[in-house]
Amino acid sequence: MVPAATSAMSAKYGLVSYNSSRKHISISMPSSTEVMSPHIKSVEELRVLGINLSSFSPPTQFLICVAGVFLFYLIYGYLQELIFSIEGFKQFGWYLTLIQFGFYSMFGLVELQLTQDKRRRIPGKTYMIIAFLTVGTMGLSNTSLGYLNYPTQVIFKCCKLIPVMIGGVFIQGKRYNVADVSAALCMSLGLVWFTLADSKVAPNFNATGVLLISMALCADAAIGNVQEKAMKLHNGSNSEMVLYSYSIGFVYILTGLLCVGGLGPAVAFCSEHPVITYGYAFIFSLTGYFGISFVLALIKLFGALVAVTVTTGRKAMTIVLSFMFFSKPFTFQYIWGGLLVLFGIFLNVYSKNKDKMKLPSIGNLRGWLLTGKKVRLLSQNV
Repeated sequence: MVPAATSAMSAKYGLVSYNSSRKHISISMPSSTEVMSPHIKSVEELRVLGINLSSFSPPTQFLICVAGVFLFYLIYGYLQELIFSIEGFKQFGWYLTLIQFGFYSMFGLVELQLTQDKRRRIPGKTYMIIAFLTVGTMGLSNTSLGYLNYPTQVIFKCCKLIPVMIGGVFIQGKRYNVADVSAALCMSLGLVWFTLADSKVAPNFNATGVLLISMALCADAAIGNVQEKAMKLHNGSNSEMVLYSYSIGFVYILTGLLCVGGLGPAVAFCSEHPVITYGYAFIFSLTGYFGISFVLALIKLFGALVAVTVTTGRKAMTIVLSFMFFSKPFTFQYIWGGLLVLFGIFLNVYSKNKDKMKLPSIGNLRGWLLTGKKVRLLSQNV
């Protein structure tokens, strides 16, 4: 009876096998595709906006993810600048963030309802902290556009490494290598260069915008660590994280606006222009929600290195399109400052992926130069 029972169990669950010749039972752990949590359909399956990317080849997956990132985030950036170009809207950055949080909460609720497991796994206290940091990141970032050019804000967003490194040194006592320090220095110099150029040519430049976007960067640097730790520790899903963090953040912003009396004027202004305020804000929120879905898919399929490269290219194109579609003063100092920031991003990516990105050594460069000289001499002799 034992062999029959064990063989039946083995056939059904793949857990137990019985060897009658040696009279022992071996127990093996099932693979991840055999036993999974009920809210995960398949480890191999990855769906984004209803598209099953697992059914495509890797090159096609990459093209779909890149197309999604560029399409949705370029629309997102265009609409963000378009909304703040509306006459009289610049003072309502926090109200735009309130609308954005409301839409994100609804999108997260819809996505969570489509999953089988709807339980909240992450504690409420953790969500209150995450919501506070999310409010700081997005609220201060949106509000800074009332004081800064959009390209300057995007350049600052590229430099999250700086507050991350500062916090790592003073809070955790970390030590960084030469490449990381060089990356932070390049980003800092690029930011200073870009900001000085903006202060000279932009008629509405205000140092308050620099302070706001810098505070948003600090909150953004902290929120990534808190979110990652919470999701790993409690096995929370992306849709759960979006729903609870943004809905709690919505309550925070609503309470703040009611306390300072900023809700009434914002509602009155938007009621006079519902299409260009609420309409644009809906599409702005929807494209931002879709864009992050493709970024997460890109990270899962191809790694953080590829994702950083794609998103950096997207930000560069966003800056170019900003100068094309919205009239603003231009100076070549923007280009030099932006190139320094891009070089800093490259150094940061390289320091974390030295094994994958092998740069040529000095000896190799000398060899190539000598080979080039020999070729030129031969061509001259001929």
